[in-house]
Amino acid sequence: MENPYLPYPVRIDEIITETEDKNLKTYKLVFLNTDDEEKFIFQAGQFAELSIAGQGEIPIGIASSPSEKGFLKFTVNKVGRVTTHLHNMTVGDIMGVRGPLGNYYPWDRMEGKNVVIIGGGFAFTTLRSSIIYMLHPKNRSRFKDIHVIYGARTPGMLLYRDELTEWEKRDDIYMHITVDATDDPDWKYHIGFVPTITDQKAPEGNADTYAIVCGPPIMIKFTQPVLDKLKYSHENIIMSLEMRMKCGIGICGRCNIGTEYVCKDGPVFTLDQLNRMPKEY
Repeated sequence: MENPYLPYPVRIDEIITETEDKNLKTYKLVFLNTDDEEKFIFQAGQFAELSIAGQGEIPIGIASSPSEKGFLKFTVNKVGRVTTHLHNMTVGDIMGVRGPLGNYYPWDRMEGKNVVIIGGGFAFTTLRSSIIYMLHPKNRSRFKDIHVIYGARTPGMLLYRDELTEWEKRDDIYMHITVDATDDPDWKYHIGFVPTITDQKAPEGNADTYAIVCGPPIMIKFTQPVLDKLKYSHENIIMSLEMRMKCGIGICGRCNIGTEYVCKDGPVFTLDQLNRMPKEY
């Protein structure tokens, strides 16, 4: 049995500064060993631990898609010791990746259904993975309509802006991009909070429609009543408790909510499951 604490060595191949405040960067990582890459089999919605020798490790959602081969992508917010050290690293530096960890979005259940992706701010990482996965030529026919509602505080805080533009040009996905506020006279998208735009743009819920929601707790709190108003079944509302991820294997005991361990039983839960757990939002 392999040591679950032992990370795979990876090299930083590319660093992209995503936001105008420079606190969010996307890292493209490549495995040093082919065997390790072959072992790292994941699904959209899972996470991994990024480790730096002498600094520690952090749980981060996987931003790349299983359909993207030869690398992994993680978007990292500069908020503490490990992330600050990572933000100071450069292309060519070596670090570690441990995983994949946790469960993932229920792709088999969503096959043949409409999928509405609702995301806010930094939490759009695993949603990027999901969009890339669904739009892949081998997968697009597996899903019906795809709606994406994504918001940030300002235009300069939106992630993956080049890809947002590319997706908007497609005729097989509906993009609804919004910001809380902007003074930009050239801004051509929505202005308003994500729950408001969800109310305006999301299709009505039915047995053939699933919603994947990932964002800051305050966004999720006010999006839930909107989905109730639109008659989404709580079994068809998929949420991710990414802020509760810790060691990844349920040993440290810091991720539990009631009897559930977010690192092992989650981080993906249906709203129906969350209704039976102590409140997190």
